[in-house]
Amino acid sequence: MLPYGDKEMRANCSSGLACPANSSEEELPEGLKAFGNLDLVFTVVSALMIGLLMFSLGCSVEVQKLWGHIRRPWGIAVGMLCQFGLMPLIAYLLIISFSLKPLQAIAVLIMGCCPGGTVSNIFTFWVDGDMDLSISMTTCSTMAALGMMPLCLYLYTLSWNLEQNLTIPYQNIGITLVCLIIPVAFGIYVNYRWPKQSKIILKIGAIAGGLLFLVVTGAGMVLMKEFWNSDIILLMISFIFPLIGHATGFLLALLTHQSWQRCRTISLETGTQNVQMCFTMLQLSFTAEQLVQIFGFILAYGLFQMLNGFFMVAAYKMYKRRLKNKHGNEKPSCQEARHRKKSTSPKETTAFLEVNEEATLSPGPSGPVDPHGPPTPTGDIARAK
Repeated sequence: MLPYGDKEMRANCSSGLACPANSSEEELPEGLKAFGNLDLVFTVVSALMIGLLMFSLGCSVEVQKLWGHIRRPWGIAVGMLCQFGLMPLIAYLLIISFSLKPLQAIAVLIMGCCPGGTVSNIFTFWVDGDMDLSISMTTCSTMAALGMMPLCLYLYTLSWNLEQNLTIPYQNIGITLVCLIIPVAFGIYVNYRWPKQSKIILKIGAIAGGLLFLVVTGAGMVLMKEFWNSDIILLMISFIFPLIGHATGFLLALLTHQSWQRCRTISLETGTQNVQMCFTMLQLSFTAEQLVQIFGFILAYGLFQMLNGFFMVAAYKMYKRRLKNKHGNEKPSCQEARHRKKSTSPKETTAFLEVNEEATLSPGPSGPVDPHGPPTPTGDIARAK
């Protein structure tokens, strides 16, 4: 049992105004003062960028495939199980394994209970994943977070004697849903009306998303270097946590007989969390002094999940290029045979077998055949004679 009865955790913020973390009179430490001043600007700019990015990714969504996922939500169900079943459980096991301090344990658990982030959608596009499933999972997990986040936090902190009230960022969840649903709906409409133009928009959005992620990754490295004052154990957890999420999500998708494309999609969705929502919840629930102690973990997790995504994309591209080169180096006869094997339909195969069978059963000479003599006419030719 974790010692959550300490004095530092007895804030008991019964309301948002009474909580010292939400009080404007408290002096922020130097590490978070600059971040606090740019919080509104960062929120607005990130909302606009995510909206534009999701609009471009929505141009890859087809209505029929999306409706197929809604009618038969087996892939979405597996993704939801990974998001709100595996990730909180992994977070809890890491807390127990590393014997984390109370504040650190809450930060890791909240990160595990957060829904999937929009970063996974662009990574899914780069690895040729199922975009319809990816966007559906991100939207459904964000909607389910309205109830699943407080439920998971309640279940896993039930034995902790936690006296600190955790504030669920419902406003942040609502903003995330708006930035997801509306741009994706416009993108689906553009793809339906103008399919050729939607492909151009999709390519531009993928390039812009890559540049944006590179900028965010660089900024995260600078901020983590400047503000990191957490334990080295938190750095280790922020590195292995998303990796375990990706691996377990892939294995669960594989065990449920999902396709390779869906396995890649579910794996990326599982390990990629909404880091901004985690920070907002911690900011609403704790004081500035407490927030400084875990701010480095949030930055490190966001940075490592970006680096893991880039590594997975690079590995997939190398595998795809190697497979293409392998097929390109084959002999032309082998390629032609493989193409003929793929193009042969069951009807053609059946007709070919029927012709061979008819030729085999056609009447022929009953006596011995002289190999050096003239060929003996058979079948219809003999009858004509």
